[in-house]
Amino acid sequence: MTLHVVIGPPAAGKSTWVNDRAKPGDIVVDYDRIANALTSIHAEPHGHRRPHATVAFRAREAAITEALRHVKDHDVYIIHSVPKPQAMTRYEKHGAEIVVLDPGRDVVEARCRAERPENYMDGVKRWYRSGLRPRPAPRQAPANDTAPQGAPRPAAGSRVW
Repeated sequence: MTLHVVIGPPAAGKSTWVNDRAKPGDIVVDYDRIANALTSIHAEPHGHRRPHATVAFRAREAAITEALRHVKDHDVYIIHSVPKPQAMTRYEKHGAEIVVLDPGRDVVEARCRAERPENYMDGVKRWYRSGLRPRPAPRQAPANDTAPQGAPRPAAGSRVW
C-alpha cells in the first residue's frame, strides 16, 4: 500500500487531488476535514481560530500517528501543506510518495482572494519562503492513464479556472 503525502501552498488543489484518488477504505488525514468535523455545520470551512485550531491540529497529529501504523495494509493520504524537516523524515521512513502541488503563486493568490479568509495569504507567503518544493518522486500511473508505469508524473493544478 502507499503513503501519499500531499504538500503545497493554500488553495493549490491538495484536497481536490486527494478526493479524486482516494477510494472507500483509504485513510485520509486532512486538517480542514478534521477542523470542520469539530465545529458547527454553520461555521466557515476555512480560517479556524484558537482554541478550535489547536484542537484540530492536535487531532490531526494523533490521526497521522495512527494512520502511519496502517500503511502496510491501507493507502494513506496525508495533506500537510508545509511539513517541517522532522515530519518529512518521518514520512520518508514510511516510504512516502511526496506529491507537490503548486499551480503557481498567481493562481493560488487568486484562489485565496476568491475563496479563503484574508489571513490565508500568510500561508501562501510561508509556502513560497519555505523552499519546500522537492522534486516529486516517480508515481505509478492510474489504470486509465497512458503514461508508462513508474514514469515521473508532474504535479498539476486540480481545478479549471
